[in-house]
Amino acid sequence: MNVTVLKKNLAGEVIWKYEGVVLHRDETSVTIEALFDRDDLPFMDTTLKKGDRFVEFYYSDRWYNIFEIYDRDNGRVKGWYCNVGMPAVIEDGIVSYVDLALDLWVSADGKQTVLDEDEFSELVLDEEVRVRARKGLDELKEYFASKNPPR
Repeated sequence: MNVTVLKKNLAGEVIWKYEGVVLHRDETSVTIEALFDRDDLPFMDTTLKKGDRFVEFYYSDRWYNIFEIYDRDNGRVKGWYCNVGMPAVIEDGIVSYVDLALDLWVSADGKQTVLDEDEFSELVLDEEVRVRARKGLDELKEYFASKNPPR
C-alpha cells in the first residue's frame, strides 16, 4: 500500500511531503520504505544519495521516528537518522508528524551525534512538550547504545 508522509512544523504546516510504501503496520506503528529524492548531499560521515533506500519507523506512542538508511549502490547501512517529534498520526494512506528540530544521527559504526539543539532551544514549546522531547532523545540514545534500536 502506498502512503504519503507529511513532515509538519509547530504551526501544523506541511514542510516536506513524499511518497513511500507500507512494509508493516500494527496498532501503534508503521514501517515504510521510501527512496531519497533529493540530489546527492554530503552529510556527517557519509553522502546521502538520490535513490538511497530509507526504511522509516513511525510511532503513535513515541516522541520520535527513525530512518534506517541503506546505500543505493551496495545496500549497506549508512546509519540511522532519528527525528525527535510529536507522536505520529497514522491514518490510511497518510503518516504525519510535527518535527521538533532535535535530531540524532547514529553512524554505521554506532557513533551518536545530537543535531540542532540550538534550533530546539529556540522553539516556543510548553514545558511538558520540551520534557517529552528530551525523554524521546534519551530513549533513542539508550537504544542505540545497547545496539538494539527500536523497531
